[in-house]
Amino acid sequence: MHINPERSTRPDYDLLVRQIASVLEGERDLTANASQFSALVYDTLADLNWAGFYFTVPSKKGEGQDLLVGPFQGKPACARIPFGRGVCGTVAVERKTVVVPDVHAFPGHIACDSASNAEIVLPVIKDGKLVGVFDIDSPTLERFTEEDRIGLEAMVAAFIEATDC
Repeated sequence: MHINPERSTRPDYDLLVRQIASVLEGERDLTANASQFSALVYDTLADLNWAGFYFTVPSKKGEGQDLLVGPFQGKPACARIPFGRGVCGTVAVERKTVVVPDVHAFPGHIACDSASNAEIVLPVIKDGKLVGVFDIDSPTLERFTEEDRIGLEAMVAAFIEATDC
């Protein structure tokens, strides 16, 4: 059962991992679980203006891959991001979490929302395959910490475990 804790910039990630498992229990659909996951993150972490998925798809140009926006919470976003472009595209290529204290200092940052100042993007990998990335934006500089990285990686791992990708 999901119990909505107070929104916090220092959430109890152990509790959130258990809540993800509970919310996703019995459902394995990618779209449904990504929707639930995005809503839970957006509803429980304070000081966010966007939280959602980009999924790996073939490039419209015929070569390589892009990231296509998936379930999210927040304002409308960029629909398609090429691998290697911006924070999300960088994470897709490097397959490791990137924490950006100031997005304006990140080379090639894509400004989908001019109110965003900090970002954390996590790869979503299942059985060695990049399914996509989970992206979170904040209007506050230096919003995301090492504690957030570790906690969010555990939450994404719980999502992957509960989901057919």
